[in-house]
Amino acid sequence: MTNLIAKTAIDKRLAEIVQPLIEGLGFELVRLRLMGGKHPTLQIMADKPEGGIEVDDCAKISSALSAVLDVEDPIEEEYALEVSSPGIDRPLTRLKDFAAWADYEAKIETDQLIDGRKRFKGALKGIEGDEILIEIPEGTIGLKFDWLVEAKLVLTDELISEMLKARKVAGFNEADFDEIETEQTPEKETP
Repeated sequence: MTNLIAKTAIDKRLAEIVQPLIEGLGFELVRLRLMGGKHPTLQIMADKPEGGIEVDDCAKISSALSAVLDVEDPIEEEYALEVSSPGIDRPLTRLKDFAAWADYEAKIETDQLIDGRKRFKGALKGIEGDEILIEIPEGTIGLKFDWLVEAKLVLTDELISEMLKARKVAGFNEADFDEIETEQTPEKETP
């Protein structure tokens, strides 16, 4: 079975360690990647089952994971731990994601040539059994979940609008995030 949450052997081993902990805290593991060479980063994307993970949630997950990973010590070299939300243009890593995000635009890559191509972009139309349905210009097609290599939502005005509506319903005040503090560097005087 395709595993879009964790692809490589080390990612899968790390997922075995972190997934039960994340689920025990009431969250879901969306994706895990150990990236980089000399200074690797362990990137973990998590979400609430109903969506809407917050910064404090990510900090809670990060603290819990740090303690477990320090004991288990699955990564030989020093690394940075990054816990985040999946973001608006989130990766689609589980079969249920394709049902949850039906009618939104996605980019999908397969490991199989299908009618001479491996990349597809179109509106998700849900799932049927082990196939994800996507509407492309030629019509709606089914792609076996096991064929998928990569899948993610496409950032569109509609998606942004829906996310902002969902945040408003959830009680987020976007005005709280409008102020950005920057450090001002004094201008040099010209002689």
